[in-house]
Amino acid sequence: MDDKIATSAEALEATAIPRVHEVHTDPEKTCPEPIKNAEPKSAARWAYERLILYIQNFEKTLDNTQEVAMGFAGDSSGVIKIEGMGYYDPDIVTFYGADPSGTKTQLVQHVTQLSVMLRALPKDVEAEEPNRIGFRLAQDLDDEDTGGNATT
Repeated sequence: MDDKIATSAEALEATAIPRVHEVHTDPEKTCPEPIKNAEPKSAARWAYERLILYIQNFEKTLDNTQEVAMGFAGDSSGVIKIEGMGYYDPDIVTFYGADPSGTKTQLVQHVTQLSVMLRALPKDVEAEEPNRIGFRLAQDLDDEDTGGNATT
C-alpha cells in the first residue's frame, strides 16, 4: 500500500491527465495513446479528441475493402458511415455521414448520452481507396491547435 500523501497540485494533475488502459485477447491489438495536452477543454472537445483516437485505432484494423462506420447504443437510428465529425462547446458532439442505403445523415448528441459502436462497413465499390476519416480528423485537430480553421 502506498502511504505517500499527494499535494493538492499533484492530486489535481493526476485527475487532469487522461489515462487509457485496455486488455485484449489478441496481444497485437493496441489501445489509443492518451491525449498528452491537458489544457482546459470542454466536455465536447475531450469527447471529440478521444473519439478521433479510437477511430484512428479502429481504422488500423481495417483492410482496403472496409471503412469505419458507427452505430449508437440505445438508439434506433442504425449505423452511419462516418464522413465527418465535430463538436460544439461546451457539450455537443456531431456526426455526419450516410446510412447503408446512402441517405445523408447527421446525429447531434450531448456528451452525457454518448455511446458509440465502431463498425467496419464495405467501402464504396466505385472508390479506388477507402476513406480514412480518422487521419483527416486528427490533421484538422492539429491545424486547430496551431491556429487553423476552428470557429470560436
